[in-house]
Amino acid sequence: MNLHWHRRDLRVADNRALAEAVAGGESVLPVFVFDPQILAHASPPRVAVLLDALESLRADYRELGGDLLVTRGDPREELPRLADEYDADAVFWNRDYSGLAAERDSEVRLALDDAGVSRAAYHDELLHEPGTIRTNEGEHYSVFTYFWKKWRDREKDAPFAPPEAGQVVGSERIDAAERVTDLPSLADLGFEEPEAGVPSAGTEAARDRLREFCEETIFGYAEDRDYPAKDATSRLSVHLKWGTIGVREVWEATEEAAQRADGDPDEEGSEAASVEEFQRQLAWREFYAHVLSARPDVVTRNYREYENDIDWRDDDEALRAWKEGRTGYPIVDAAMRQLREEAWMHNRLRMVVASFLTKDLLLDWREGYDWFRERLADHDTANDTGGWQWAASTGTDAQPYFRVFNPMTQGERYDPDAEFIERYVPELADASAEEVHGWHELDPDERERVASEYPAPVVDHAERREAAIAMFEDARGDE
Repeated sequence: MNLHWHRRDLRVADNRALAEAVAGGESVLPVFVFDPQILAHASPPRVAVLLDALESLRADYRELGGDLLVTRGDPREELPRLADEYDADAVFWNRDYSGLAAERDSEVRLALDDAGVSRAAYHDELLHEPGTIRTNEGEHYSVFTYFWKKWRDREKDAPFAPPEAGQVVGSERIDAAERVTDLPSLADLGFEEPEAGVPSAGTEAARDRLREFCEETIFGYAEDRDYPAKDATSRLSVHLKWGTIGVREVWEATEEAAQRADGDPDEEGSEAASVEEFQRQLAWREFYAHVLSARPDVVTRNYREYENDIDWRDDDEALRAWKEGRTGYPIVDAAMRQLREEAWMHNRLRMVVASFLTKDLLLDWREGYDWFRERLADHDTANDTGGWQWAASTGTDAQPYFRVFNPMTQGERYDPDAEFIERYVPELADASAEEVHGWHELDPDERERVASEYPAPVVDHAERREAAIAMFEDARGDE
C-alpha cells in the first residue's frame, strides 16, 4: 500500500502522483494534512474553499469505496508516522513550486529518508514543468511572447485516469483515533467566516464550469473577456488554484473546442482565435509559475532592479480608501467591492486597480499583493506576484513605467453603460453613464446632486501620472 499526500491537487481524476501510487494494482491511502505553517499564510476565503473542496474530495473517494484521512500537524512528523502506522511502502505527492512549499517538501523528504520510507514527487500542476522551457542561453524566459511560442507548440500529456474501485483504502482500515466523519470548521482552524461569498469547490463544480464555458462562451472569449459586466471568463482560476480539476483535462476541453471552432487561430475575430486566446491565458499562468520557480524571491523583491530604490509613498488613508472601494474612481471602486463581496475580481479589473494603486496612489505593489492574498479565494503566489509586478513596472515583461492606465478611460471603454459599476457601487445607481464616467470632472455641487454619498476623487489622475513617471525616472537614475 502507498500513501498519497494531497496538497493543491484536490481531485481523484487527472492526478499524476495518485495515478502513479496505484500503478500496477497497488492500493492507496489518501491523506491531507492541515499544516500550521501553511495555515499561517492562509485567509478565510481560501480556507473556506479548501474545506469545501476537501468535503467533495472525500465524497469522491467514498464513491470508490475508500476514504480520505485528514489530520493536523507538521507533515514532517505526520507523514513518517502515518507511513509507519499503516505499513506504507512509499509516500507519493505532486510538486508545488512556491518557495515555502519547496522548503517544506525538502524537509519532508529528509524526514521520510530518516524513517526509511520511500517517496516520489511528480510534476502535475502545470502542462510544462518549470525548467523545461528555456531560452537558447538556458535561462528561464522573462518575455512572455517567446515563452508562449514554445509552450504552445510543445506536446501536452493526456489526462491521467483515476483509481479504480477497490484501490482506495476504506474507512474500516483507518485507525479509530483518526477516523473522523467531519472536517474541521473554519473556527477550529482559527479563522473567521469570510466576508465574501465563496464559490463552490470540488471536481463536479469545476467540470460544470468548464463544460459551460467550452460549449459557447469560449468562442467569444477574445472579444468579450475584457468587459466585466459580461460573464465571459471561465472562472476556473479557483479550481486550478486548488487543483479540483486537472490542467490536462482543461487543456483537452479547449482542444476539443478548437476542433469545433470556425475560422483559423490567426484570423482576428474568429472562434478559433478566441479559443487560442484562452489557451494563452493558461500559458500566462504557467509563465509566472516558471518565473517563481526560478526566482522565488519575487514574492517580496522586485524582479527588475532599478539603479535607485523606487520612492513609494506612505499613505495609510489612501490605502484604506483603495481597499474599501472609496477612491472616487468608479471602475476602481466597483472592482474593489467585487473583491470584497465575491473573493474574486475580473482579470481586466485586477490590472486597473493594480495600476491605480501603484501609479495613481504611488503605493508599493506589495501592499496590493498582501490585500489580494488576504481577500482572493483564488490567490496564487505566482500569478499574483506576476500580475502585481507587471502593473508596477517592476516585473517580467512588465508594463513600461510611462504607460499608466487611465481609470476613467478604462471604465468608459470596458463598462460603457456603467452596468458593472452601478451593480457594485449602488450610490451611483441613479447616475447616468455619462455622469459616472465623468465623475472626476463634476464640480462639488453636481456631485452632491448626482450621488451625495459617493466620494470625490482622492487624487488627480493627470497630476499623479506625471508624478509616477518622475518617480520611476528618479529610480532609473535619469537626469
